[in-house]
Amino acid sequence: MDNEEQNESVWAKHFTLKEQFHIVGRLNRYLMKYPWHLIFSIILGIVTSLVYIEMMTLIQTLLDEHLKKGETATKLLLGFTFSYLAFVIIRVITQYISSFVYYNAMERAKQDLRKTLYQKVMGLGMTFFDRVPAGSIVSRLVNDTESMNDFWYLFYAIISGIVSIITSLTTLYMKNSQLTLYLMCFIPVILIIARIYFYVSTKNYRQMRQRLSEINVKISESVEGINIIQQFRQERRIQKQFDQTNESYYNARKNVIKMNALLLAPIINLLNGLADILILSYFGVMSFHNPIEVGYVFLFVNLTSNFFNPFVNIMDVLSTFQDGIVSGSRIFRIMDSDVKNPEQHSKAELKITRGKVEFRHVNFSYNDHDPILKDLSFVVEPGQTLALVGHTGSGKSSIINVLMRFYEFGSGDVLIDDQDIRDYPIAEIRHKLGLVLQDSFIFYGDVKSNIRMFNTKISDQEVKQAAQIVHADRFIERLPQQYDEKVIEGGKQFSTGEKQLLAFARTMVTDPKILVLDEATANIDTQTEEQIQASLKAMQNGRTTIAIAHRLSTIVDADQILVLDSGQIIEAGTHETLIKRGGYYAKMFKLQHSAVD
Repeated sequence: MDNEEQNESVWAKHFTLKEQFHIVGRLNRYLMKYPWHLIFSIILGIVTSLVYIEMMTLIQTLLDEHLKKGETATKLLLGFTFSYLAFVIIRVITQYISSFVYYNAMERAKQDLRKTLYQKVMGLGMTFFDRVPAGSIVSRLVNDTESMNDFWYLFYAIISGIVSIITSLTTLYMKNSQLTLYLMCFIPVILIIARIYFYVSTKNYRQMRQRLSEINVKISESVEGINIIQQFRQERRIQKQFDQTNESYYNARKNVIKMNALLLAPIINLLNGLADILILSYFGVMSFHNPIEVGYVFLFVNLTSNFFNPFVNIMDVLSTFQDGIVSGSRIFRIMDSDVKNPEQHSKAELKITRGKVEFRHVNFSYNDHDPILKDLSFVVEPGQTLALVGHTGSGKSSIINVLMRFYEFGSGDVLIDDQDIRDYPIAEIRHKLGLVLQDSFIFYGDVKSNIRMFNTKISDQEVKQAAQIVHADRFIERLPQQYDEKVIEGGKQFSTGEKQLLAFARTMVTDPKILVLDEATANIDTQTEEQIQASLKAMQNGRTTIAIAHRLSTIVDADQILVLDSGQIIEAGTHETLIKRGGYYAKMFKLQHSAVD
C-alpha cells in the first residue's frame, strides 16, 4: 500500500469512473444511515424554493395589479410588506433548519466512519504497522475523515440546486411555456461548461494537493531532523528546497484560482445575462402587439436568476469531489486490509496456571518469504529464567512477538502449560504474560494511571506496591504530587531510567505468571540497573522469565541461555557451561567484559 504512495503521490492518481462510483457508494452508506435527516432536509429545501417563488409572485402582484393602477393605500402597502416579511422569515428558518439537519447527518456519518476506521486499525495485526508509518495512519483517521464534510456537502448542493432549478422552471413554464423552452436551451451549455470545469479542476486540484503534500513532508522532515540539519549546517540547502516546493504549490494554487475565476461565477453570470437579454428581447417583441406588465418581466428575470445560481454553487464544490474520492480511497485501503491479529481457537477458554513455555519445531516469517525462526525448539519450566542472546536479526525479538501473539507463526507448536497457545483467550495471554520493552511508552495523564494503565479495578495500594517492588517509589515520592503527578506527552519530564521503572511497575501491578523482558535494561544507566537487578530477582520468584539480553552481565544467573544466529539455536546452556565451552557466547562475554574494563 505505502510503497505505492512513496513512488507516486496518491493525489496524482487517476481514478476510473467505475472506481469513483464504487468509492462514492461506499462513503454514502454512512450518510444513508440517517435517511430521515436527509428526507427532512430535502422537504425543507422544497419549501424554501416554493416560498421564494411566492415572494416573487407577491411582488409581481403588487407591481401589476396595484402600483400600475395607482393603488398605494397605506393598508395595502402594509399588508404586502408584512406578507413579504413573513415569507422572508419562513425562508430563513427553513434554510437554517434544512442545512442544520443535513450538517448534523454529515457529522454523525463522519463520526461513524472515523469510529469504524479506528476500530479497524485497533484490530489490525502488527505486520500492518510494520509497513505503514504512524503519520500516515493518523492522517487517514484525522485529515481524510475530516474532508468528508466538503465531499458530502456536494450532494446537499446538488439536491438543493436541483429542487431550485425544477421549481423555477416549472413556475416559468406555467407562466410562459414558449419562453421557458428557449431558456432551457442554456442547460446543455451549462452542462458542457460543468464537464470542462470538472475535468480541468480535477487535474489542477490534484497538482495542488500533491504540492501541498510535498510541503507537509518537507516541514515534517525539517522539524524532526532539526538537530542533524543544524549540526551539518544544512539550513540554506533545506530552505532552498522548501522555497522551490512552496513556489510550486503557489503556482498550482494560482492555476486553481484562475480556473475558478473564469469558469465559476463569471461564466454563469454571463449566461444569466444572455438569458436576461433573451427575456427582455422576447417581451420587447411581444410588446409590439400587446402591453407587457412589468411585474411579469420582473418575475421571469428573478426566477431565471434562481435557475442559474445553483449551478455556481454546484460547480464551486465540484473541486472537493476529487478530494473526497482520494480521501475515501485512502480510508478504504485500511478498511480493506486483510492483515489481522493472530486468531485464537473458537472455544479458547483455558487459564494459565503454572507458566511453562515450550516451542516445538517453530518456523516463522514476517513476510511469508524470508524465514526468521527455523525449526526452533526449547522448553522453559515454571519458575525458570531463559535468556536469549545473539546479534541483531538473530530472531530474539521474533520469539517474543510469537509468544505474545503479536504475529502468527507458521508451522510447529507454541505451548503454554503443555497446551496450544491458541487454546487460551487473548485476554488471558495479555493478563498472564507481562511484557517490558526496551523503549517504554508513557501516556498523558498522571503517574498512577500509567502504572495501572487506566484499569480502575487496580487499587492505589496495589499501584504503590508495584512501584515499591521495582524501586520506582524512590523517585515518585520525590515528585510534588507523587502518584498524582501529571505526566506530559511522552513523559518528557522523566529520565529514560525513570520511565523504564514506571514500565516495570506497570507490568508487575498485574502480577503476571510469565515475565517477558525485551532488553528492558538496555537504556538504563549502571546505577539504576543495580537498583532494579535486586528487584528483578524478587519479581522472578514464582514466575517464568524470558529475557532478551544486551548486557550479558545481567543474565549470568539465568537457568538457561540460548544463543541465536539466523533464527536457529547455535549454543545452549548456563553461563558457566557456555564460558567453559569457549564458543560464540564466551567470545561475546569476553568482548563486553574487556570493553567495560
